[in-house]
Amino acid sequence: MYRIFTAIIFSLLICTSVHAAEKDLKLEADSVILIEATTGRVIYEKNADVVRPPASMTKMMTCILGLEYLVPDDRIRISQNAAYTEDSDLQLQENDVISASELLRGMMLVSDNGGAVAIAEAVSGNVASFSKLMNDKAREIGCEHTHFENPNGLPNDNHYSTARDMAKISMYCLENWDFRDIVSTQRETIHWLEPSNVTVRVENTNKLLATYKGMTGLKTGWTRAAGGCLAASAKRGDIELIAIVMHAPDTDTRFKDAETLLNYGFDRVTSIYGVDKEQVEKKVFVRNGTKGSIAVGLQDDLNYPLLRDEYRQNLTVEYDLPKVIDADVKAGDIVGKAKLKYNGRVVASVPFVAKEDVESGFSFASKIVSLSEPFISVAENFLLLLA
Repeated sequence: MYRIFTAIIFSLLICTSVHAAEKDLKLEADSVILIEATTGRVIYEKNADVVRPPASMTKMMTCILGLEYLVPDDRIRISQNAAYTEDSDLQLQENDVISASELLRGMMLVSDNGGAVAIAEAVSGNVASFSKLMNDKAREIGCEHTHFENPNGLPNDNHYSTARDMAKISMYCLENWDFRDIVSTQRETIHWLEPSNVTVRVENTNKLLATYKGMTGLKTGWTRAAGGCLAASAKRGDIELIAIVMHAPDTDTRFKDAETLLNYGFDRVTSIYGVDKEQVEKKVFVRNGTKGSIAVGLQDDLNYPLLRDEYRQNLTVEYDLPKVIDADVKAGDIVGKAKLKYNGRVVASVPFVAKEDVESGFSFASKIVSLSEPFISVAENFLLLLA
C-alpha cells in the first residue's frame, strides 16, 4: 500500500513544474528533463514525455535489480549467450566466473552489454524473465511510458522510455548507496574468479565524473537510433540534481547539454525546505481497540526545493489526519498524510503511518473514545490523558 501511495505522489511531483523555464536553454538534444533528486521537482523540461530508445541508460535498471536480488559474493558463470553479445569491453568469455559485485561494477563503468545479459541470467534465469522483472519495477517506481525488452538497451522496437521516466528510475536508483558507489567511480580494476589471473582495468564512460564539480553519476548511452543519451547527477551542498538527455546528435553533445542543464539548476535552486520526520509525532484515538490511542509519524522527511523567486514564508504544512480510527492497525499502516503547500497549493505530500500495533478488542480508554466521539474536538485534551 505504501509503495502504491509513494508512486502516485512521486508521479505527481515529477510531472509538475511550478515555474516554467525563465529562458530557452541552448540544448541540442531532442528530449531533456532536469529534476531535484530528493523530491522529483521538475526544474526544466523539453519533450520529456516523448517515447525514445534509452540505449545503455537501461543498465541503471539492470544494476539496481542486480543489487536488490544478488549477493555481492555470488559466483556468476558467463553463458555463451552473454559472451557472444555484441560490444563486450570486459572481454567476457564463455565459462568465465566473476562475482556479482565485480560484474555489476564492470558492466556499469564500461557499459558492457554481455555483462548485462549475465546479470539478467543470474537474477532471473533468462533475459525474457528478467525483462518482465524490469517492467514490473518500472511500474512500481511510477514509470508510465517505459517498456524493456532486454537488460542492456540494444535496439529493439519494443524497448523504449522517456526522459521523465528515466529521471524516475535515476531517482530510485540513487536511494541505494551501493549503486551510488558504483556510478561515482571513475576507474577500477575488475577481477575474475575463474580464470583467477584475469583482471581488466576499466574507466567510466561518464566523462563528467572527471570534469564537472560535484558529479555523482549516473549512466551514458548511445546507439544510432537513440543518439547520445546521458543520465547525469551532481550534488553541491545540500542540493542534488538529475539531468536526463536523450537523442543528442552525438556522444559529446550529451555531456555539454547535461552541463548546461545542471548549471541552470544549481543557479536556480536556492535551498531545500524540510520537515524532519523525527520531529513530527501525533496521537490518533482508536475505537474498539486494546488501546485508546496510538502514536503516528511521518514515513519520510517532507522536503521541497525552493527556487530563486520563491520564499520560505509562503510554505505551510497541513496535517490531514483523522482524530479517530478503527482498531486492527499494524505498525507502518498509512493513516493520513502531511501536505506541504506553497501559497495554498499542495506541492509535496508524505504519508502518516502508525508507529505501533493495536488489535481489536476492549480497553477502558478505547471505550471512552467511542462514547466521546460525537464531541471529540471538545474532549480531545481529556482523552489524551486517559489514552
